[in-house]
Amino acid sequence: MMKGISTAAIVIIAVAVAGGAGYWWGVSRSTSGAVTPAAVGVKAERKLLYYRNPMGLPDTSPVPKKDAMDMDYLPVYQDEEAAPGSNVVKIDPAKVQKLGVRTEIVALRELTRTLQAVATVEVNERRLHSVSPRFEGWIEKLHVNSTGQRVSRGEPLLEVYSPDLVSAQQEYLIAWRGAQSMKGAGVEIEASMSALMDGALQRLRNWDIADAELQRLRQEGQARQSLTLRAPASGVVMEKRAVAGMRFMPGEMLYQIADLSSVWLLANVFEQDLGWVRQGQPVKIRVDAYPGQDFSGKVAFIYPTVTAETRSAKVRIEMPNPAGLLKPAMYARIEIAAGSGGASERQKEKVLAVPDSAVLDSGTRQLVLVRVREGAFEPRPVKLGMRADGYVEVRDGLQAGESVVVSANFLIDAESNLKAALSGFGQSAVQPAAGNHQGR
Repeated sequence: MMKGISTAAIVIIAVAVAGGAGYWWGVSRSTSGAVTPAAVGVKAERKLLYYRNPMGLPDTSPVPKKDAMDMDYLPVYQDEEAAPGSNVVKIDPAKVQKLGVRTEIVALRELTRTLQAVATVEVNERRLHSVSPRFEGWIEKLHVNSTGQRVSRGEPLLEVYSPDLVSAQQEYLIAWRGAQSMKGAGVEIEASMSALMDGALQRLRNWDIADAELQRLRQEGQARQSLTLRAPASGVVMEKRAVAGMRFMPGEMLYQIADLSSVWLLANVFEQDLGWVRQGQPVKIRVDAYPGQDFSGKVAFIYPTVTAETRSAKVRIEMPNPAGLLKPAMYARIEIAAGSGGASERQKEKVLAVPDSAVLDSGTRQLVLVRVREGAFEPRPVKLGMRADGYVEVRDGLQAGESVVVSANFLIDAESNLKAALSGFGQSAVQPAAGNHQGR
């Protein structure tokens, strides 16, 4: 019995010695730099700096609080603050994901744009003709007596009586008869009579008497009381002032004739789009009178003035109209293929561009937010150029391959404005200001 008890005592003593040895070994390991149990699986606590206004105002608090709209102030940790003097705004990546921030790579793009405008059909001014006699007279008969009537070149318009025309015809006939009777009388006499005849004939031509009337005068050898005035060109009578029996004075317009085989379209292009318009650009035209039918033309001229009331300039488009479908004063919608075809060489090349949504415009300057790294963004001023296809040209401030924020950038901009305001006050001034806002 005594032997069993002593054996058990020996076992207990051995276990105690082993436990003490293990404790001594563990302590020596911890003092030599080994990982302690307290350090395993325990994350270092983030250092809270202050609480900021949720609306981006330069208002901070060392303790949690609410603003006037009962919104909680947001905590700002040390790892969210950028280095002093830096413009970089740091935001917790988890917060960035909640805000829905999206970025896009800055790249070279070919900016093309389709400009849309309204236009009206106008008469081609180069094909507008006026019938205005150069002499005084009376209208005896009208051959064309309605507005809108089509006429052909040389077609009789009206018959007029003028004492000056009768006298000029008689002078020509006298000179012609004298030249006939003086044949063989000598070179000088024949030349003199021929000069008189040519002078009388030229006087009639100066009054726009048609060659057909002069030929008839030679053939008949007799002056007529009335002469026929003919159409100077083919077209449509746009305006008719001639009335049978009326007296007209030299230079008075009796008819206005327009050739509508070619017409003009005058489009109103907004001022901000004028930089895209060039002469020779193709234009697609749609007219309400002919749905589903497209017409085509080209930009022929850009007028040098801008209308102050509409901030737009007129652009002239010339187009053929052989069938006469397009009529003056018709309303049309046009599409100008800007950035291709007749565009300038600079617009044909690829330019550095970012989406429109990436630009923060304060009115005095334009900024973009560049993603420096995960959760870090830098506001950067840029110089912009043309806009097209939802993108804007960046002439200065960015490089290809950089990443810019295109969504929720105004929220990050609020962070940037807050940081700028706080850095302006200085760290010593921030803390007292925070105390003044407590207890709201």
